[in-house]
Amino acid sequence: MLCSYNYNLYDKNKSSCVERVMTPVQTSLASPTQSHPKDNLAITFAPLSLEEVYAQADAPDNGAVVVMSGMVRNQTDGFSVVALEYQAYEPMALQVFSQIAADIRRRWSQVNRVVIHHRTGRLKIGEISVLVAVGCPHRSEAFEACRYAIDTLKHNAPIWKKEHWEDGSSSWVSVGACVGEEQN
Repeated sequence: MLCSYNYNLYDKNKSSCVERVMTPVQTSLASPTQSHPKDNLAITFAPLSLEEVYAQADAPDNGAVVVMSGMVRNQTDGFSVVALEYQAYEPMALQVFSQIAADIRRRWSQVNRVVIHHRTGRLKIGEISVLVAVGCPHRSEAFEACRYAIDTLKHNAPIWKKEHWEDGSSSWVSVGACVGEEQN
């Protein structure tokens, strides 16, 4: 996949953040992972914005915009969590995001916009770690496509999560450990 990376700097709460956003490069080569021009895919250290992602998924011909927001919770299996840390292999993760968006467009052809943003770095309880939004003329397709996107992302994207526990210890969550995650 051919793409360029745009870096946007943020100075929010006096801490510098860098956002890396994939922008498709126009080419004559057809690729199943080439991003649709109306999609927005990003991995960022900067805090995620529900309003921004909703606006990026919105379009005049939408009848629905479905947004899934994943956030850091204060416990896992009854044990107190104080923070999560995310790391990603960005080029491959962005390619997986692009493939997810392409798969969505093949399965639900009326989808207008797909937005997938994921954080990296250390996140506190209550912070948003991932946002997925799908804009579509009909709500059922928007819901189905949004669920497909987050489930596929969790299984396929090279993004790793480390849980930091109240006692000061930490542990990495198994990659591909999505089996049985329906209740999470």
